[in-house]
This record gives sequence, structure tokens and C-alpha cells, in this order.
Amino acid sequence: MRLSVFGMGYVGNVSAACFAADGHHVIGVDPNETKVGLINDARSPIVEPGLAELIEEGVRAGRLRAVTDPAEAVRHTELSMVCVGTPSQANGNLDLQYLVRVCEEIGACLKDKDDFHIVVIRSTMLPGTIRETVQPVLERASGKKAGQGFGLCNNPEFLREGSAVRDFREPPKTVIGESDDRAGAALAGLYAHLDAPLIRTEIEVAEMVKYADNAWHAVKVTFGNEIGAISKRLGIDSHRVMDIFCQDTKLNISPYYLKPGFAFGGSCLPKDLRAITYKARELDLPVHMLNAVLPSNRWQVETGVDMILSKGRRKVGVLGFSFKANTDDLRESPLVEVIERLLGKGMDLKLYDRNVSLARLTGGNRDYIMKAIPHISNLMVDSVEEVIDHAEVLVIGNGDPAFRQVPDRMKDGQVLVDFVRVMDAKSEPGRYDGVAW
Repeated sequence: MRLSVFGMGYVGNVSAACFAADGHHVIGVDPNETKVGLINDARSPIVEPGLAELIEEGVRAGRLRAVTDPAEAVRHTELSMVCVGTPSQANGNLDLQYLVRVCEEIGACLKDKDDFHIVVIRSTMLPGTIRETVQPVLERASGKKAGQGFGLCNNPEFLREGSAVRDFREPPKTVIGESDDRAGAALAGLYAHLDAPLIRTEIEVAEMVKYADNAWHAVKVTFGNEIGAISKRLGIDSHRVMDIFCQDTKLNISPYYLKPGFAFGGSCLPKDLRAITYKARELDLPVHMLNAVLPSNRWQVETGVDMILSKGRRKVGVLGFSFKANTDDLRESPLVEVIERLLGKGMDLKLYDRNVSLARLTGGNRDYIMKAIPHISNLMVDSVEEVIDHAEVLVIGNGDPAFRQVPDRMKDGQVLVDFVRVMDAKSEPGRYDGVAW
């Protein structure tokens, strides 16, 4: 393909050089004449292992050059990739002035271009920025509509300084958010030779993935550091601890526990978090992230309660209230707290949980159920049907497979509040509400 790359900073230089090395013809665009001159002299404007060689090779082969004129770049290419900076403002928001300026320039160039041109945003931006800022600017400047007169995609980068060329060649994944199939397919063709998952999705999902990635990386670093701080005070080899921790790829280093849903509970996680943060306080260690976990978990409980109360209905049915499916354990179940909060608000409740029903009769948790929460035990019924018949608001609290058919059995006027995503759907006002979707 013939590509133009706007913004010859870190991401722009690496992207342009690697695409040129793949055989594409690339024009880099930057208002900085020094950068443009360095590239055209076959020299790299930035320091990055392997980049200087790629730039020299691309320029010598006639596949890479740089210009200061946006019109020249758009006129001679099929796809424009925007890699300009989006620096932080004082309040934490992003400064989009460079992005907006480049989109105005590209849009003005598209106004007089008959060919279908694809605009790809590779700059990091908050979810919604393309729909709310980039697309309107491009459409206004070009007089064309995204998905019709031009294609619009988001293509977040996952490049690390010091290994960016290798990361481009061996990415963990390639993510494309697309306005239309034609634009998405053309962009996907640039990455077809890479041995990595290629995901085509909605633009907002692609924008959010970048933040999920970087927030998770920051959480991992902070978690390791806080475990390290506690370990050092206790005379324990923190690297040995985390080496063993990372060997668990079923739970610790895996997708497990990473799907959005309701609060955690049970006999282990809350108790052990309280214990380790108590030990940190005893050692005078401010483990801010670990200390924030339980308050964040309580906020998730409050979110669930507020969702139910916001429906404005008094009759509530809860399906599943052990802390997770396939257990009768109610110890520190967040669903029990939800139920107690709803009772305190005067709600008329009926509850069903197959495993808790058995435990009430013969299980190991019988004493806990009958002594600690008898008021909840008295609200239990023997079938899903009794809950459905009673409720104006149905709440699915855990992932028991028996609850998957509940949406199909709902009556007119009933509302479903889903804490586990029993339905693969987004919230639908007046009928279905997911706790995080």
C-alpha cells in the first residue's frame, strides 16, 4: 500500500520504518523540518534499537521519505495513519490540539480527493474521542461522511521503548476498531503476515483496550512493589515469592478473575486481604493499592444495590446468593449484603439458591444460615418459578447454569438486573441492566 504517517515521533517513526521494511511505500509527515531532513538523509530522529537501520534501508530503497506538506502526503497515499502526541493536561485529561490540527489538515485534503481514503488513528486517546472529536472534525473539513466518503479506524499501538521494533514485528495482538468493513479490511491487510491474533471490533472497544492494557501493567508493577515491600520488611526474598506466584498460569497469570462482574466474597479473599494489609500497617508500610481493594469491592456492592433501587419497584427476586455458583458458602457473600440492604429499604424479597437450600437442610453451613442470617433463610423459596412469579425486579446473583433461561421466562414489565452477564447483551433501559455492561 501507499501510506502516510502523520507525526514522526516515537510511534510514527517506528511504524513508518517497519511498514516500509514490509514493502509498503511510506511518506512521513511532520511540521518539524529537522526531523524531516534527518529521515530524508536516511538517519533516525530518535534512538531505538534497530530503527536506524530500518530507516536507512527504507530511504535507500525509495520506500520511505518525509515531507512537511500534508496535502502532498494525502494526495499520494491510500491510507493516513495519525501518530501525533496526546500529552496530559494539568487535570489529567488529554491535550488534543495536535490531533485536531492534523485531522483538520487531512480532512481539507480529502475534500478534493475522489478516491476512498482511510484515516487510521494510532495516537492514544480516551474512549469516545474518535466519535466525539476526530470524526466530526474530519467530516466538517472534508464535507464527507465516515464509512462512506472515507474510512476511519482506530489502531492502538503496543510498543515499548527499547523493544519497539521487535514489538511491532511480534505483537501480542493487533486491534482494529473500524467505521466500516472496507476500511477495516484494508488496514488488516497491513498486518496479515504477523503471527499474532488480529481483532476487528468497534472503535470504542479498540480505544478502551489501550487503557485496559496500560492500567493493568501499572497495577502489576504496583502489586509487585507492594508485595516486595512487605516481603523485605519480613526478611523474605520477594523475587522468589513472585517467581513462584508467576508459575500459576491457571489463576494468577491468566484470564481468570479478569471479566467484569460483581464483587468478590467468600472465606478467603476478604479475610486474607484484611490480614496482609493489617501486617503492612504493623510494619508502617503504606501499601496504597492493596489498601484500596476492599473499599473498591464495597463500592461494587453499593453499585449493585443502587441499580436495584433505581428501578423503583418494591418486589425483588434474587436468584443465587452464595458468593459464587456451585457452592453453599454464604460467608462474606456480597449478595447477602445486598439482600440485607434491600430489606433495610423495605423491599419485599423472595430468594432462591439451589445449593443454599440444600445447605439449610443438611450442609456444613446450616448453623451459619440458621443462626447468623435466619431473616434471610425465611425468605427462601423452593424454585426459580416462585421467584419469577413474585418479582418486579429479578436479580441474578451468581452463575448457576439454571439461571441462563430466566430472560426467556420473564413477564411483561419485569426488569432483570444481571450481576454475572447471563445474557450476552448491553443494558437495555426498562428491561435489562448489567452491572458493568
